[in-house]
Amino acid sequence: MKYERWLRYGLLLLILVLGYDLILGKGGLLRLKDLDRQMEVQKNTNLTLEQRNAALSAEVKDLRSGSGALEERARVDLGMVRPGETWYRYVAPPPVAPVHEPSAPPR
Repeated sequence: MKYERWLRYGLLLLILVLGYDLILGKGGLLRLKDLDRQMEVQKNTNLTLEQRNAALSAEVKDLRSGSGALEERARVDLGMVRPGETWYRYVAPPPVAPVHEPSAPPR
């Protein structure tokens, strides 16, 4: 009888120790979920950076291949114009605030 009782306690203790290690240990389920979340965040970051790199690579290729892209870049970024060319800049007028008329006194 005593032997069976100690065996039960021993097995219960073994299950608790293994369960603790399985859930909270170094390679446990909680750590696995955290790593999965970190991996998803990193995948999203990598995708964003890959798209940015592709756009920059295309821009570099375009700048190396012809003078059209270089001219466009000079016009947009530096505000350059060709000799004899007239450049007009349209500035929108500021918005006009609505005029509120005083309300008539109540009767």
